Amino acid sequence: MLPDITVLGEFTYLATEVAFGSVALALLFYADAFRQAGRTITILYPIAYLWDWYTLEVGVFEIPMRTGIDLLGIPLEEHLFILVVPAFVIGLHETLRKRWPMDGQ
Repeated sequence: MLPDITVLGEFTYLATEVAFGSVALALLFYADAFRQAGRTITILYPIAYLWDWYTLEVGVFEIPMRTGIDLLGIPLEEHLFILVVPAFVIGLHETLRKRWPMDGQ
C-alpha cells in the first residue's frame, strides 16, 4: 500500500515536485551536469509549456491537489514539473555514465 500524501492538501503536488526536484539536483551535482541540464531545459521549456498550456486549456487533464497559483496560464507546479523531469532524467543519465562508463569512452 502506498502512503497517502494527499494529507498535504493543496501542497501535495508542490511537495512531490520539491522532493523529486531535490533528487534531480543531487544527481546533477554528483554528475557535474548542471550545464547539460540547463541547455536541455532551455530548449525543452517553451515546447513543454505550450504543450502543457494547451492540454490544460482543452481539458485533457486537471490537477486537484495544487496550490491554485497560476503563472502564465498554467499552475506553478506544472512549471516546476517542466524543470524537474528533464533535470531528473539528465542527472540520472549522467550519473550512470560517471559510475559505469561504457568501454571505449
